[in-house]
Amino acid sequence: MARQNDLGRDLARIAVFAALIVVLGMVTLPLPGGVPITAQTLGVMLAGAVLDPRRAPLAVLLVLVLAALGLPVLAGGRGGLGVFVGPTAGYLLGWVIGAVLIGLLVRGHRISWWRTALATVVGGILVVYLFGIPVQALVLGLDLQTAAASSLVFLPGDLLKAAAATALVLALRRAYPPAFGRAGIDAPASARAA
Repeated sequence: MARQNDLGRDLARIAVFAALIVVLGMVTLPLPGGVPITAQTLGVMLAGAVLDPRRAPLAVLLVLVLAALGLPVLAGGRGGLGVFVGPTAGYLLGWVIGAVLIGLLVRGHRISWWRTALATVVGGILVVYLFGIPVQALVLGLDLQTAAASSLVFLPGDLLKAAAATALVLALRRAYPPAFGRAGIDAPASARAA
């Protein structure tokens, strides 16, 4: 019975973060080049930092499966298989890998502002760009340097998202440790207060 409860709790947490990623993508600022500015990466950063490295990518993959089924769950209400061959396809893959890396960097350690900030910048920005920029260059027929330079417009916003994710994770850790799963419940008081 306890395993069923844990499974139900895990599925609910994955679904909540998938919904958060979808909702954060509904407000967009379109830019030339086909990659809009949204807060969806904030949702990916939060999933990675709050869920563990196994569950965080499942939340992202759930969003991607819904998109593949044609549901308008991506930035600007996009969905369908076409998004997986468009200029944003690499960024979508980067979300999955980034969520895993964020989870690995944050979990298993005392949650601190610097560790969370580092994880969200490395996993939520660097990794996403490492996957996204080459695919964007390939799809749009740009050289890598031009694609990378065009992506610099997103960096200030992404750094703000990383700062927001860090603040939200620390606030959530203090206010509601069970949001972090068994680790949040079982963590010593000193780790919960970090």
